[in-house]
Amino acid sequence: MIPASLIPLPTNAEIARRVSRIELPWNRHGVDPYGIDQAELARLFTLLGFFYHRYFDVKVYGAANVPARGRAMLVGNHSGGWALDAIMVIASAFFDLDPPRLAQGMAEKFIQRLPFLAWFTSRIGQFTGLPENAVRLLEDDRLLMVFPEGARGTAKLYKDRDSLVGFGTGFVRLALQTGAPIVPFAFVGGGEAIPTVANLYKLGRIFGVPYVPVTPWGAAIPLPVTLQILYGAPIVLEGNPDDTDDVILGHVERVKRRIASLITQGRELRDGKRKETELVLT
Repeated sequence: MIPASLIPLPTNAEIARRVSRIELPWNRHGVDPYGIDQAELARLFTLLGFFYHRYFDVKVYGAANVPARGRAMLVGNHSGGWALDAIMVIASAFFDLDPPRLAQGMAEKFIQRLPFLAWFTSRIGQFTGLPENAVRLLEDDRLLMVFPEGARGTAKLYKDRDSLVGFGTGFVRLALQTGAPIVPFAFVGGGEAIPTVANLYKLGRIFGVPYVPVTPWGAAIPLPVTLQILYGAPIVLEGNPDDTDDVILGHVERVKRRIASLITQGRELRDGKRKETELVLT
């Protein structure tokens, strides 16, 4: 994603007003204690508004399942070559929730090595994926976005676009430590937008990224297809963050099954095999 600050794009006044409604402790300069900047967010969402509403025409189901306030974790599947899913979920939390919320993700560590991008991502609330950062954000009652598949998820080829690869366990221990509810979500359509046919890992290492995705037309420039985000009912886990691996893995599988169910429903909706009124999101 090109930093909004580098694009000569005027800020939409209505979007700027909506940014000011995000319930964070802004100071008089429009900056919060983490350095998140209202002006940068307004530029970002002005740019994303076109892609979210028009280019992709994102369809969202179950937005009411995302808590309006307080700590929560959005936990979902990765899909689509690069972090298109994360960008659209950030847009969804801003455009579809009332009051709007800022979904804050745990960015891959390689981003910190890329010129300017490290500064920009921190100004819009996306920080390096370190456990201490995640704990601090949740203890400050933020909305945290987590993709337990990691980079392996975005590396899925087109034929595996709606599958789930192995989940890490850290997000469950984090939820138990902070008492944050988990809102499972499915992102459907990323594989159609960026149909990856190969990943160039050696080339990725040259550029300092995990891999470079390749589509039938070469570059991983997304097609203007309709995307779907389905939010399920919050899951409140009970237990201790120091529980044995077997117990933690049981929680992981529970969340994974919920996400898989949401993906299936989104797929069926997309293929005309299910109606919106037949979705089970609770």
